[in-house]
Amino acid sequence: MPTELIAILTESVFLSRLISSALTLVGVSIAYRFVAASIRRLEWSSLEARRRWLVMVRNVAVLTGLFLLAVVWAEQLRTLALSVVAFAAAIILSTKELLMCVTGGLLRSSTAMFGIGDRIEVRKLRGDVIDVTMLTTTVLEIGPDQLSHQHTGRAVVLPNSIFLSEPVVNESYTEDYVLHTSVMPVLRRDDWNRIERNLLQAATEICSEFISDAQSHLSKVGQRQGIDVPSVQPRVTLLFPKPEEVHLVVRFPAPARKKGRTEQLVLRRFLELEGPPPEAPAPGSRAPVGS
Repeated sequence: MPTELIAILTESVFLSRLISSALTLVGVSIAYRFVAASIRRLEWSSLEARRRWLVMVRNVAVLTGLFLLAVVWAEQLRTLALSVVAFAAAIILSTKELLMCVTGGLLRSSTAMFGIGDRIEVRKLRGDVIDVTMLTTTVLEIGPDQLSHQHTGRAVVLPNSIFLSEPVVNESYTEDYVLHTSVMPVLRRDDWNRIERNLLQAATEICSEFISDAQSHLSKVGQRQGIDVPSVQPRVTLLFPKPEEVHLVVRFPAPARKKGRTEQLVLRRFLELEGPPPEAPAPGSRAPVGS
């Protein structure tokens, strides 16, 4: 075996292909660094756009390098493939998870499931996509619960194989503007009619500056995707989770990157319209009794 290896290394064909491989890797690396530096110097409308281009250029460089290496070593790879046919089944079984990750990545990219900057939810994990590769997807987590819109500071790396078996919720499907909902629980004995009016007024006032833009944008998305889009005018619907409770569900348009901020503005304006809460009677005091 050592003598055969030395004989192969001394062949001129092997050395030429080894040099070609090294030059290919160096060339691809230099080209990637040059393009990445150019992208970082350019002015972008948002950080997500620049990150999206950087990730795309990196993935293109990796695929280009692998393709060129496969071209250089095509004959050797063909010979190697013929020699390992007997071990093909074992190789497939041992790399099952890896192949599933690659397949999940192909499914994600071919169906445009989501992209850099989109907010997704997979298996009760919500977050903003900050990086995608052939094997993994990195998400900046949002929490601590499903109604929160704040980043926890933790980055979660998901294997792409999860997209083969789990549904993916893309909260940024409508791109620039989305329809957001918030729940206001009240008791049935409360004046829920007044609360509903104030909640609707607060949502209308806060969203008035971009309602027309949101309707125009969602109409364009609907025409492009071939779907019907609902009206973006704020509205309130009622739910009865318990006999003694009423949940007021307010729906309003919001910029995709400012859902949490818009929700807080609506809730704060609602509290201003509601005014201060009624003062509770002092401990030990008695209500006046009629004569």
